[in-house]
Amino acid sequence: MRNIKLLIEYDGTNFVGWQIQPNGRSVQGEIKKAIKEIINEDVNLIGASRTDAGVHARGQVANFKCENKIPTESLKKALNSILPDDIVIHAIEEVDPNFHARYSAVEKTYRYFITKNKIAIGRNYFWFVKYELDFENLKKCAELIIGKHDFEIFSKKGTNVKDYICEVRSAEWKIEDDKLIFEITANRFLYGMVRGLVGAMVDVARGRFDIDVFKKILLEKCNDFEIMHAPASGLVLESVKYPNF
Repeated sequence: MRNIKLLIEYDGTNFVGWQIQPNGRSVQGEIKKAIKEIINEDVNLIGASRTDAGVHARGQVANFKCENKIPTESLKKALNSILPDDIVIHAIEEVDPNFHARYSAVEKTYRYFITKNKIAIGRNYFWFVKYELDFENLKKCAELIIGKHDFEIFSKKGTNVKDYICEVRSAEWKIEDDKLIFEITANRFLYGMVRGLVGAMVDVARGRFDIDVFKKILLEKCNDFEIMHAPASGLVLESVKYPNF
């Protein structure tokens, strides 16, 4: 039995998310269907991150096990020839039998993109924020979230997660022309966590509440303020890191 690892890029605009769902196109579903067409095996495709509807990926990682002996380069070419244009397989390799795209991961990096000017071309990859934002407050908020914290209040409800502690290893805002970019790396992420953090930080930067309130929400799980989740369109899974694989 072979264990095959994929490096995947996709535009999440027209997907219900990574995971197969009954109500629309999923990235997982499209790739599984293409694999079956090529090797005639119904594989269990495991993704490193179960991205939500509208969320994009430059560095999603997935793996599946199969009996077929097709060379990895041939499989890559075959997949890219039949997958829809909003999914691209950048690399395929055979890996250790114990490799698991989700559970072997030790670190993930996401980026969130904000535009201060309304745009037509590229609108599916940014959040247009019409408010004036205090960049220094964005940076201060990012500094606060570095370290181990309980991020439950920033996540979306309705999951079976029991452990809400995540270790944020880096978090930084950057300015590029009229764009704001937030980059965050952590050992793990909760469902909706990055979008919740971005929404809350933008609320501080626009003056809806001050940074002391953000600090209280983060450190004391104060829920006096409703957390606004930033739109999915601006979020990109950039990379997933693994040890010894």
